[in-house]
Amino acid sequence: MASNKGITLIELLIVIVIVGILAAIAIPSYTGYMVRARRADAKTALEQVRAAQEMWRAERGAYATDGGGVTAEVRLQNTMGAPAPHPARVGDYSWAFTVKTVTAFTARATPQTGRQAADGWLEINHLGAKTSQHPDRWAK
Repeated sequence: MASNKGITLIELLIVIVIVGILAAIAIPSYTGYMVRARRADAKTALEQVRAAQEMWRAERGAYATDGGGVTAEVRLQNTMGAPAPHPARVGDYSWAFTVKTVTAFTARATPQTGRQAADGWLEINHLGAKTSQHPDRWAK
């Protein structure tokens, strides 16, 4: 009696089909998870900027502004631990910082790469109001 110890072509094709189906399900899920994770990084950075600005204002009576050859971002980073200044990136976002007056500012995270670009910008102001290019993004 002869014994078959190998696998047949049909068995190999079945395994390849199963692996293909699992990959077709897993890759989009992983990609969506990574987009949400990078968005969370941007949200955290914006909250850190706002907290640093509030600490600056509590100590000095006004929000940090550009001056003396030093940007507001660098001042906040050096003294309050805010995220690194522009053009440093937080995940796949870069952020911009605008001081409108000594009592008003806006911080914005803008996606920089193709995989995150469809996500749209996120923004926070001195009142803590959060806005977005896609309004549902702060909730997710």
